[in-house]
Amino acid sequence: MRTRIAAAALALAVLVLPAPAQAAPGDDSLTWSVSPSGPKGPNGRPALDYKLDPGATVTDHVAVTNHSKQPLTLRVYAHDAFITAGGGFDLRAGNAVPIDAGQWIKLGQQRITLPASSRVVVPFTLTVPTNATPGDHAAGVVASLVADTTDTAGNKVSVDHRVGSRVYLRVTGPLQPSLTVTDVKIQGATSGNPLRLPRVTATFTVANTGNVRLGGTPSARIEGPFGLGARTTTAAAIPEILPGGSLTSTVTLNTVPPLFREQLTLDILPAPADGRTIDPAPVRAVSQHTLWLMPWPQLALIALAAALLAARRRHHRRMQAALAAAEKRGREQANANLEKEGTR
Repeated sequence: MRTRIAAAALALAVLVLPAPAQAAPGDDSLTWSVSPSGPKGPNGRPALDYKLDPGATVTDHVAVTNHSKQPLTLRVYAHDAFITAGGGFDLRAGNAVPIDAGQWIKLGQQRITLPASSRVVVPFTLTVPTNATPGDHAAGVVASLVADTTDTAGNKVSVDHRVGSRVYLRVTGPLQPSLTVTDVKIQGATSGNPLRLPRVTATFTVANTGNVRLGGTPSARIEGPFGLGARTTTAAAIPEILPGGSLTSTVTLNTVPPLFREQLTLDILPAPADGRTIDPAPVRAVSQHTLWLMPWPQLALIALAAALLAARRRHHRRMQAALAAAEKRGREQANANLEKEGTR
């Protein structure tokens, strides 16, 4: 991913994948990749993944491969990782100082020049501080190329193209898996069509308030008084949130019966992002909210039907009264005629 900052500033964020290739601006022939490696070359690992005690050190390697037909000079460094609001894995800006796992990684080379179609294996050490907090820490080892260009507005910009490999570290000690739902915003959309039931959308923040990277599946349940009209739906799964990180999720419930006072329950079942068992097991994150769904279109339809029925009844009563009056006049006229005939 390319990020551009005007006035010749460096790009501040770039997605780090296990082993991608990257093209430099204006020259599609410049491609390279970074992947976990052994001393002799890539070994197929999807990420650099460790479990270490405080104070422990591990030595490992990354392979930087130039897929281009021309030489490349790249800066190689490590930095702290974070999860974007949209759920992407990213690294801090290259010109910022790492303060977590990115600071604990020391590379054997900081700048490498690769001939065309060549590979260099870069050794590094990861040393866990003795006072490191237990739980999961994440970083990335990247190979970076800064290229100057001009944007559509004519501004000179520098784009930092970064490709890297993820680093996951679990420091031994007590684990505290925990997700929390915050900043809930609920919106009900009611159609003017009384035959179309409302739609309820909940947007919320899922924060990892523990020390273990977690995924999860958000769901929402809405129900009226006494559990009437209950609806449940599940949103897209959250693949990963790093400790201290958060992202935004949305759940939409369609065709919700408008039963005045409704209860909305947001529920996230956490799951280990790496699939490994966590002790203690994470518990559900639950957030409950009350909202009002007024059935205005349905009430208007009922009111219209009631008005039509009342009008029909009034018309019927008027017709009955008119018939009764006509019958009365007929009887009176008949009696009057009989009386006249009797006097003759």
